[in-house]
Amino acid sequence: ELSVALYRHLLGLQESEGSLNQPAAGKDLNLLCCDIDPVLIERAQQCSPFPASISFANLDIMDCSAREPFLSAYLGRFGRSTFDIVFCMSVTMWIHLNHGDSGLMEFLSFLSSLCKYLLIEPQPWKCYRAAARRLRKLGRNDFDHFRSLAINGDMAERITQILTKDCAMELVCCFGSTSWDRSLLLFKS
Repeated sequence: ELSVALYRHLLGLQESEGSLNQPAAGKDLNLLCCDIDPVLIERAQQCSPFPASISFANLDIMDCSAREPFLSAYLGRFGRSTFDIVFCMSVTMWIHLNHGDSGLMEFLSFLSSLCKYLLIEPQPWKCYRAAARRLRKLGRNDFDHFRSLAINGDMAERITQILTKDCAMELVCCFGSTSWDRSLLLFKS
């Protein structure tokens, strides 16, 4: 839903406008939307009103052997080596919990090398604690890395530091916070 809404917004389309098979009004705008959950991807593919312009792919972005050839092939279709903009919405916490501090650093470094602009929505630290608490309530063990994370606290600030100092990106704008108290941060390489 977010991808379709974003596509419509970028093209200035109303809810009822747009062809099922062609980019709107002849504009050349293509979106690639990736998620690790194949069920979400299948549902998105079935419901997309713009299948010619919005591609959905089941991809574990942390699996280098899967992401590199897939993204290179996708970008190659358009004669590109990078994206104009990458949107990273509500993903950083899951990468961090499942891959640790080094995984978060690798992820942010990879994203910064992949695009000119990066719009990122980091989850606040309270979301990490809530996710760990939900896991414990289910009688399961903590996330592998939760107790050893040295990158913690104000996650928007920490991610900004990583992207600006380690990844040579510039913070262009903070768009404030969403209704879920998540910052929307725009960076430029």
